[in-house]
Parts: sequence; structure tokens; C-alpha cells
Amino acid sequence: MPLRILLVVFCVGVLSACTSTPPVHTENICDIFDEKRGWYKDAKKAQKRWGSSIPTMMAIMYQESRFVAKARPKRKKILWIFPGPRPSDAYGYAQAKNDTWKWYKKSSGKGGADRDDFDDAIDFVGWYNKQSQKLSNIPLSNTYALYLAYHEGHGGYNRRTYASKDWLKQVARRVADRSARYKSQLPRCEKRLNSNGWWIF
Repeated sequence: MPLRILLVVFCVGVLSACTSTPPVHTENICDIFDEKRGWYKDAKKAQKRWGSSIPTMMAIMYQESRFVAKARPKRKKILWIFPGPRPSDAYGYAQAKNDTWKWYKKSSGKGGADRDDFDDAIDFVGWYNKQSQKLSNIPLSNTYALYLAYHEGHGGYNRRTYASKDWLKQVARRVADRSARYKSQLPRCEKRLNSNGWWIF
């Protein structure tokens, strides 16, 4: 009996490790979903719930964390040597801040959501984009503007705080370009991903 329990614990640990590691090939969305079998189902569910496209949500998430589950902003250096405080409390796949995550959990009805859970994080990105549509009048098809609002917050976006930040506008353009690339790639594998029997779990 103890040996059986040990094997179960080992298997769960291995599966958890596999789940939390980022995908190896991130330039092609089909490669991502082939490696991370459950992610397509999660992304499709978020798309259906909030109306934000899978390519847009995945491009934003890539920019924020490179699909690292427990990502945090890098610490600032004190005297160029010693690790100092982090610039924000952003955390997880979507780099959601504490207050924004609390707002999401209350607004979406997902009180038990975790920022290092892909299912919850992709739902958060879709939800946030929906808020950007409502609060900042950004079309869900405009990935460039959606990312600016994602980074600056809706108040900041509405005040055009991004206008003087050329570096941020360049980042937003890269996010939009990645979204367009993911959009062109997804039809090549979407039928297979939707087919019966594709999901193992």
C-alpha cells in the first residue's frame, strides 16, 4: 500500500511539473497547443465566454510571461548589486496585479481562480479585454489597442498615457504582429484540435 501511494504521488508530481513548464516552441500556436493538450480547450472556452480571440489572448500572454506559470517582474537592483523590491505585485501567466485579480474574481464569479493556472489566466485575459471594450471602447479585433489598455490600465489608456511611450507602442505592435501570425497558423490545426478523441484527459 505505501508503495502504491508513493507511485501515485510521483506520477502527480511529474504531471504537475510537465503542466507548469512553458511550451518549447512558442512561435507557432499549433506547436503550443500540440505540446500543451489542455490549453486549446481552455483558450476556446475563454474565447466563447468573453469574445476575445484565441490568437489575441495568447499573444498578450506570451508578451506578459512567455507562458511561465509563476512569472514575476524582475527585482530592481540596489547599488547595482543587491536585489531590491519588485516593481509591482504582478504574477502568473497573465502578470495580473493583486487588485486587478481580485476585481476579476469578483466580477467573473471565479472566486477560486489562481494566477498560475492557465485555465484561469487565459480566462482573465479574455475578461480584461472585454472590460477594455466596455470601458475604453476598444474593438476586440484591435490587439494593438487592447495591449496598450492591458499594460496601462483603462484609466491610463483613456488618458492616453501611452502616447509618449514609444517603447510601449513598439511592444504593442509586436503583440499585434504575433496575434496576426497566430491567427494565420491556427486554421492549420484547429480542425484536428476540435476533433473527437483529441483530448486525453
